[in-house]
Amino acid sequence: MKASEIPLLKFIHKATQFVIPIYQRNYSWTETQCRQLWHDLIRAGTNEAIASHFIGSIVYVESSLHMIGHQENFLVIDGQQRLTTSMLLIAALAKHLEDNEIESVLGAFSAKKYREYYLLNTLEAGDGQYKLLLSEADQDTFLTLIRNHPTPAEPSERVRSNYSLFRELITEHDDQLEAICRGLEKLVIVGVALDRAHDNPQLIFESMNSTGLDLSQADLIRNFILMGLKPTLQTELYKAYWRPMEKAFGAGAYTTHFDAFMRHFLTVKTGEIPNVRDVYQAFKAYSRTSNVGVAALVADIHTYALHYCAIALNAEPDVDLNEAFKDLRELKVEVSYPFLLEVYDDYKKGLLSISEVTELVRLVEAYVFRRVVCALPTNSHNKTFAGLAKTLDKDNYVESLKASFLLQPTYRGFPNDQTFEQQLKTRDLYSFRNRSYWLRRLENHRRKERVVVEDYSVEHIMPQNPDLSNQWKADLGPDWKTVHETYLHTLGNLTLSAYNSEYSDRPWLMKRDQIRDKDGNPIGLAYSPLKLNHGLGHVEVWNEEAIKNRAKRIAAESSGVWTAPLLPDEVLNKYREVPPSPTSHYSMDDHKHLAPGSTRDLFLGLRKLVLELDPNVTEEFLKVYVAYKAETNFVDVIPQARGLQLSLNIPFHEIEDPKGICVDVSGRGRWGNGDVEVRVANVEDLPYALGLIRQAHDRQMGETAVAAQ
Repeated sequence: MKASEIPLLKFIHKATQFVIPIYQRNYSWTETQCRQLWHDLIRAGTNEAIASHFIGSIVYVESSLHMIGHQENFLVIDGQQRLTTSMLLIAALAKHLEDNEIESVLGAFSAKKYREYYLLNTLEAGDGQYKLLLSEADQDTFLTLIRNHPTPAEPSERVRSNYSLFRELITEHDDQLEAICRGLEKLVIVGVALDRAHDNPQLIFESMNSTGLDLSQADLIRNFILMGLKPTLQTELYKAYWRPMEKAFGAGAYTTHFDAFMRHFLTVKTGEIPNVRDVYQAFKAYSRTSNVGVAALVADIHTYALHYCAIALNAEPDVDLNEAFKDLRELKVEVSYPFLLEVYDDYKKGLLSISEVTELVRLVEAYVFRRVVCALPTNSHNKTFAGLAKTLDKDNYVESLKASFLLQPTYRGFPNDQTFEQQLKTRDLYSFRNRSYWLRRLENHRRKERVVVEDYSVEHIMPQNPDLSNQWKADLGPDWKTVHETYLHTLGNLTLSAYNSEYSDRPWLMKRDQIRDKDGNPIGLAYSPLKLNHGLGHVEVWNEEAIKNRAKRIAAESSGVWTAPLLPDEVLNKYREVPPSPTSHYSMDDHKHLAPGSTRDLFLGLRKLVLELDPNVTEEFLKVYVAYKAETNFVDVIPQARGLQLSLNIPFHEIEDPKGICVDVSGRGRWGNGDVEVRVANVEDLPYALGLIRQAHDRQMGETAVAAQ
């Protein structure tokens, strides 16, 4: 490696050509960064005391350690943003001088000099005639600008807009052309030359971007894959797989979508969900252990990226399946995407029909929505969906998924119709995060002519205004205040209407059929074409009974919209796991401290409380301790002569221990699996100990999170 400070213009002039490798990210400087460069340039050009202004480094690969003193091409590893922006500024300045027929500035700066010294190699042919070759997404736009040709039909927006910005700034400062030219001449960079034979460009690239602020995970992954390949293979893989993927994600949102996609891709491939900040490191680890060549790896990423676009970016061509994906997206359950990526991949391989995929997606949607309505924990979903596809019988895909949902332990269970309908009738659905979602799904279920729910507003049949009229109080009865508070935002009292302002707080009978529009047409709820308003025309009094009756009817209909799986017992039994044979041959009798007359009664009291935490808690006697498990051990009990020692499987900093009796044993040798120890000496200690144990259990089960609203 060799570094040297050099004026930017001299640096550009002495090099034949700079090439931005295809694996580099697209040009991305914003107007803010361009204006900062312009400000620095004007300041340097107008202040004689400023001899130079440093704008950053440019790292490039050359075949030897000689600095730029010979003519050859350089591969830009870092600094392409400032180099490209500087070239756009030079091109804009040259264009201004040409358009205004200014032959020279200060006798040294001219349009011809700017073009032939810094933009073009006039004696070369083809791509060799350009000083800078950008990536494919930016190249056509850049070349048309410096050649004064019309921009392409689909231009690079950043290249075009930043060039236009410089044109505008130069025009505004036409009286400062000398300062502009002087400022440009004072810009200085540090050129860092790498020798491919001795330097590792990838390691240097990573170290220069180690903060993660400059490059996205997508940029780092693309560079990691393609940087070390021969140029011909780089080009082949980029054009065949990477560039189509960038286009599929969308130029403006590529980075955001790719980072999210890669996290799900790695979850599929490894079975583990990487931290959002560690996707690049997780990918490097996966690529080094995947035992596939680079071409196969890139092809696989491309395949799954297109799956992701179908699932998450509205790219699925089948109307019904695309609608199912759209509905699921509204529930914001991205944690299900690894499972759906595997399902979609199996569909593309012919293991599933399009109708079966749609049914599977609808099952996932119903599972998630029912759990949200029933206020069940949502952060247990990651454990439900992680590796779910691998547990299914792919010869009976739909049936086995239904069985899997039905056989989930209670804390991850699929709410049945009775539970779902009861909760749906009583929940505050007006404050529900996905209010437009459930209203749209109910209204459009089995409709071919779909209603655009967004064109309507949510109408409270019984008004929101707590200052009810005498008529409303009479309709609701002597307990009108309680009825109003209890049922205002519930299913039975909510509907859709385009006439909210006309209905306002008017009495029920007026809302029902006595209001007319300016042309005399009835616009009451009785005349509404919406399914949600069917039957309202036959209700004489809107009171607690009417609200409950309507809620009961719509809740029953909802069970048919978000359908629960149903399988005969003989089919379900095929999928039940046979309980594993005990791995331990120990029992209570093998623990001397649990013999009658010692700490046995204390243990039995604790044992009863722990087993009652959840039906899925299991107990296993080991040589030294007794393990209580849900997903895995959440508490281990070590019987001792004068009490019980508990090992809680929870980080010490997470335990809520007002009495301060817990001990941090992380990093220390101990029996049991936890980082927290606590002693129980007598029966009076059991309620407090159970509270500590419950925290470890709930953390493992994901039950500490607040259910999504």
